[in-house]
Amino acid sequence: MISRQSKKALVTKKFNDFFYVDIQENLGYSEQNRFLCKSRKSLRFQNEFIYVGDEVDINQIDYLQKTAVITNVIKRKNLLKRPSVANISDIYITYSVREPKLNFSQISKLLINAEYLNVKVSLILTKCDLIDNEQRNYLVEKFKNWGYFPKTLNFNKSSDFINLINELKSKKCSILMGPSGVGKTTLLNKIIPNLNNPTATVSLKIKRGKNTTRNVELFSLSSNSYIVDTPGFNLHKIEIESKYIALLFPEVSNQIKQNEFRCKFNDCLHIDEPGCQIDKNFDRYKFYRKLIMETKNLNYQNLVD
Repeated sequence: MISRQSKKALVTKKFNDFFYVDIQENLGYSEQNRFLCKSRKSLRFQNEFIYVGDEVDINQIDYLQKTAVITNVIKRKNLLKRPSVANISDIYITYSVREPKLNFSQISKLLINAEYLNVKVSLILTKCDLIDNEQRNYLVEKFKNWGYFPKTLNFNKSSDFINLINELKSKKCSILMGPSGVGKTTLLNKIIPNLNNPTATVSLKIKRGKNTTRNVELFSLSSNSYIVDTPGFNLHKIEIESKYIALLFPEVSNQIKQNEFRCKFNDCLHIDEPGCQIDKNFDRYKFYRKLIMETKNLNYQNLVD
């Protein structure tokens, strides 16, 4: 029997012109109610794209065959472009401390990309069994000065994952982001029972890992909590006005929030302006200043063009 009553659902996987969705029940979405869907033709004619993580309305629900039709895409809170995932609540930037070597410039760029989405951003450091406690403490303090409190993981210690898994279960939709070879797949295999995604070692020649995940997919951690498995990531250039860049750096934004002061000028960019009240003695100031100048030049070029 086919039901014409509309239901709310969550897109968990996309392939070709088909989608897997979890239907919402009283306690939240459930993978026990997973249906195979196509989108209504009118959506395709309107060029209404559907992404993993989208909340949708479905109709023509066949409970016997487990099929339905997507009739509407509910307005998104955000959209990560590459990989394409909608409605992310938390981003966990994931990097290894060794193999491949930690790249501070790359990790800073990725943190900025994540902060731009206006979601909760956290940092995970993997393969901590490859460094000693002194090196570990140095990295923890360094990132604390950036405004982040990193979670350090040793893949050989199951106890390291208990708190992380419990935290992830309290989030609506989390994603692990980082370069290949840092242990994201290994971490997901520990978080999601029976996932068993293949892992790959880091190339000794190029010092980078190989992607082992092929498709973007949501996996259920609890009745209202999902985690995203992705094939990798790409950094994209942020299009933002210079005056908002300070909000992407916790070292600057926390000073603005915690101190009841105002710079002399309302449009202060916290670089060379007289009367600026921001303490510029922080680790990433050169990177912050460079990003400000690049954005100013880009905005000027756009005005000229």
